[in-house]
Amino acid sequence: MFEKLDVVRMAQAMAAHAGARQEVIARNVANADTPGFKAQDLPDFAETYQAGEGAMRATRPGHITAPDLASLPVPRTANGSASPNGNTVSLESEMVKAVEVRQQHDMALAIYRNSSDILRTSLGRK
Repeated sequence: MFEKLDVVRMAQAMAAHAGARQEVIARNVANADTPGFKAQDLPDFAETYQAGEGAMRATRPGHITAPDLASLPVPRTANGSASPNGNTVSLESEMVKAVEVRQQHDMALAIYRNSSDILRTSLGRK
């Protein structure tokens, strides 16, 4: 029942995007000393979510559907200057991205928590 609410679906997609982006950031940090490694990042959540909202949806079994783009973000090479060994990872920028991801995840949880509180209140529960 609650999964059908747009705000809950959006909060779930935002939390999933934050988790996927944190994975990419962790991979970048782990390969900070690997020669020739190119740093990656995911597109912004808004960009990914809007693309997923416009995707085809199945209304009956047997319909051909496009993949849900909001749940399948594709990493892309991040812009940055290369060090002498060809590595483009900047630990400082990765740390800034990690803080942004944490804030995005916290926002998704706050949206979910507040919508749950509103539903409980509307049902007469605390």
